Parts: sequence; C-alpha cells; structure tokens
Amino acid sequence: MNIQLSDHFDYKKLLQFTLPSIVMMIFTSIYGVVDGFFVSNFVGKTPFAAVNFIMPFLMILGAAGFMFGTGGSALIAITIGTGERRKANRLFSLFVYVSAAIGVLIAILGLIFIRPIAALLGAEGILLENCVSYGRIILLAIPAFMLQYEFQSFFVTAEKPQLGLMVTIAAGVTNMVLDALFVAVFRWGLNGAAAATALSQVVG
Repeated sequence: MNIQLSDHFDYKKLLQFTLPSIVMMIFTSIYGVVDGFFVSNFVGKTPFAAVNFIMPFLMILGAAGFMFGTGGSALIAITIGTGERRKANRLFSLFVYVSAAIGVLIAILGLIFIRPIAALLGAEGILLENCVSYGRIILLAIPAFMLQYEFQSFFVTAEKPQLGLMVTIAAGVTNMVLDALFVAVFRWGLNGAAAATALSQVVG
C-alpha cells in the first residue's frame, strides 16, 4: 500500500507509515547487543565491559546524523509542499554533503581523543585499552553510521519508509553474520566484533 505525506492519516494508516521507522530504530540498536553477545561468549568479561562502556559515546556521535536527518527532512518536506522540488533537491544534497564532511571531522577528532575521553569516563588499565581499540575501529565508520541515521529520516520524507527498513535490516543481518564469522569462527576477538559493526554500518 503506497502512502503519501499528503494523504489524510487515520490511526491505521499512521501505523502502517511509521512501523518501518520503528523497526529501523530497533535494528539500529542491535549493533551493541550483537557485539556484546559474541564478545561476552567468545572473548571475555573485560572486553564485554569495554563494549558496553564505550558504545554509548559512539552512539552519541552517530546520532549527529539523526539530527541532520530529522531537521533536514522537515525542511525538505516543507519545501516539497510549496512545490519547489528543485530547491528541495538542493537542500537534500546540502545536508548530505555537510553531514558527510562533519562525520569525517568527528571521526578524526574521535580517533585523536578517544583515549582521554574513555579515561574521563572512568576506564583504566586493560578496560581502557579495550575501549580504545574497539572505539577506534568503530570511529572509522562513523561517517557511514551518521549517513545511515540520516537516511532513515530522508527515506520517510521520500515516502519510501519500507526501502529504509530493508536497508537497515540488511545492515543488521550483516552485523550478525560478520560477528559470528569474525569472533566465533576466526577468533579475532574484540577487534573482530568492532570490524563487523563498522562494515555493517558501511552497508547501511
């Protein structure tokens, strides 16, 4: 059933339109859960603690893309509503370029300051080293993660929430499969879990 933003929404139609976005957010949250499952079962308690310790900070960085997506999609939807589709396309390009550039900047700053930030949060010793090694690999994919968050909103504005859902599911399944392969089969440890998450974010 094709639903347009200009339609009159009742409760049923609203649920049909928003359900893909809800499922998208659930699958996005799976990243840390899946990593935690494989790390706790195949690597050890301290690396598992490191994943849970540093993941909220990494998710906050990625949420900058969600900020661009929600704000940008609102402006784009308003512009489309006034009939200025070419201007809407330019706004879309602007938000994508700016958020990608900011993502690269955040990744660079994160790589530089990940150790003092983890220490400031209270990590020390082996836990600190695990936080740094895991965080640095994830930070390499932060620009992609930000764009994935951003496009979750843009797909809704483009009246294609189902497409966004399929992309997010593909990323989530990629994370699960690569975690099993890198951590359980290849025994790459914490770095394998981080690589699986980073690659799945690139897929998304």
